[in-house]
Amino acid sequence: MPVSRVEKKIRKVDGVAEAAVNLATERAKVTLDTEANHATAVFEAVESAGYTPVAEEIEFRVDGMTCGACVARVEKKLSRLDGVIEATVNLTTERARVRYLAGRVDREAMFACVEKAGYTPVALDEPTAETDDDESSEAGQLKRSLIVGALFTVPLFVIAMAHMLPGVAAAMNAVAPPIAWTGAELALATPVQFYAGWRFYRLGWGEFKHAAPGMNSLVMIGSNAAYFYSLVALLVPAIFPAGSAHTYFDAAGMIVTLILLGRWMETLARGRTSQAVQGLMKLQSKTARVKRNGQWREIDVGEVARGDRVAIRPGERVPVDGTVLAGASYVDESMISGEPVPVVKQADIEVIGGTVNGDGALEIEATSVGGETVLAGIIRMAEEAQGEKPAIQAVADCIAGVFVPIVMAVSVATFIGWLIFGPNAVLALAFVSAVSVLLIACPCAMGLATPTAIMVGTGRGASMGVLFRRGTALEQLARVDTVVLDKTGTLTEGAPSLTDLETCGGFERDDILRRVASVEAVSEHPIGRAIVRAAQEQQLTVPEARHFTSHIGQGVEAVVEGVTVYVGAARFMESLGIDQAAAGRARERARRGCPNAAVRRDRRRAGGIGRGGRPGAGRGR
Repeated sequence: MPVSRVEKKIRKVDGVAEAAVNLATERAKVTLDTEANHATAVFEAVESAGYTPVAEEIEFRVDGMTCGACVARVEKKLSRLDGVIEATVNLTTERARVRYLAGRVDREAMFACVEKAGYTPVALDEPTAETDDDESSEAGQLKRSLIVGALFTVPLFVIAMAHMLPGVAAAMNAVAPPIAWTGAELALATPVQFYAGWRFYRLGWGEFKHAAPGMNSLVMIGSNAAYFYSLVALLVPAIFPAGSAHTYFDAAGMIVTLILLGRWMETLARGRTSQAVQGLMKLQSKTARVKRNGQWREIDVGEVARGDRVAIRPGERVPVDGTVLAGASYVDESMISGEPVPVVKQADIEVIGGTVNGDGALEIEATSVGGETVLAGIIRMAEEAQGEKPAIQAVADCIAGVFVPIVMAVSVATFIGWLIFGPNAVLALAFVSAVSVLLIACPCAMGLATPTAIMVGTGRGASMGVLFRRGTALEQLARVDTVVLDKTGTLTEGAPSLTDLETCGGFERDDILRRVASVEAVSEHPIGRAIVRAAQEQQLTVPEARHFTSHIGQGVEAVVEGVTVYVGAARFMESLGIDQAAAGRARERARRGCPNAAVRRDRRRAGGIGRGGRPGAGRGR
């Protein structure tokens, strides 16, 4: 029955001649009567039958894209490949994600398709895929071009604008004739046009060569029109109608420099918004100590295999997910749970890669490695959310794909319209108007606004501990008017603090606090730090503790001013026979969710009497 239902759905797709589904191999063989790419329609048909079609997915970088038109062009080329189900390109991350049928198309074919469109595909596993060297990166190149452009454009702009001020213009003409100043403008504009703006020639000609004009084409045409019109007006003004031989060298320089400034700022913004994911990546250990052939060896974390015995020393990050085989320690799992209190880890308890081991040594058996770890899954989810394209971005890219040719047509029509209907000195007005249309209509914002907003939103969220599973969640979040939190512990400051301290047996509060703080000053436990901080805020003198001993999962002890002080969980106090008269009140506060409760659940603090007159204090460990 399932087989016939799937076959029936697939046969209904236009262009499908025959469909055969094999239940044993869980595969479908589809025969098409046309050469068109029907993979997407076939997959949708299988999904409508209630089943999940399986496809391969690849992600790679695409260099050279500058606007939404570039995105639309790459997506269109990739989607036309036989075997490609879906192609999504993100301008901000410069990544392409393609779902495809294995055996029908491969990476080489996709790369060739992207190159044919005029862009450069880069595999993410290549050494050149990622670089931290700013001077060799795109940001570094743009910065150098911008500096050169600005050095020449600023004096060029000053000279051009000064001529418009009556008093200043007369003074300048007294120093040198107008043609000399125009020659100075030419000298200043030339390096801006052909050195700082060389990238627009390179990328713009590439767009024209592939019959796909884009942002670079508009800048190239606009700046060249201003530059060469001015050059001809300077050298042979007689060929122009009277009053129209004006020069616009300042416009040519300003066009290039301002666009470079925008590109540089855009590149910096892209780098900053991806820092949150890079911060998650830094949580991954680079190496691991693994036992191989009876010997402990330091190897790259990528070489760790499932089943390996891995040693984790005090203070190290856990390299992979695993189960504790030997040892006991506290592990800081705040990067996963958000809870600041370390968790006890001992035999048969799972640990998560990227978390931080405390003062104990552990040996674990690796259960998840590489891309299978919890941290790798979090990183992958954050990257997918940043690279995902919401519905509004798909519309923007579709418009950008036809936007540039339309703008060029409007610019030509503007020029012709001014020539036909314009007043005197019509050529100069027609030229300025046509170039203005080209430059004002550059579709940068159309292609960059939405993906940049998603990257900023998801990146900022990740840095604050909030992960968006999908980028479209941000778009839908704008319509949310109510937020429901599942538990009160969701809203915390991320660190415990001491709010109440109750004593019994005649002990003074300040004396108990300073002695407990003395013991906790040696500890790295978050609750211990909260106690020390409380003693410091009350300006209590904290004596030095000696003979400090940690009882994993229980608490700690030390000698303070000749008296043994125990600090730990309620079960630790019970094992020592210490009176816990105040523990009941702490439990009652936690049960009622009192805002003044010092701790919640079993993380209780209580002052008490130790055996032989030794003070004790309960604390969750």
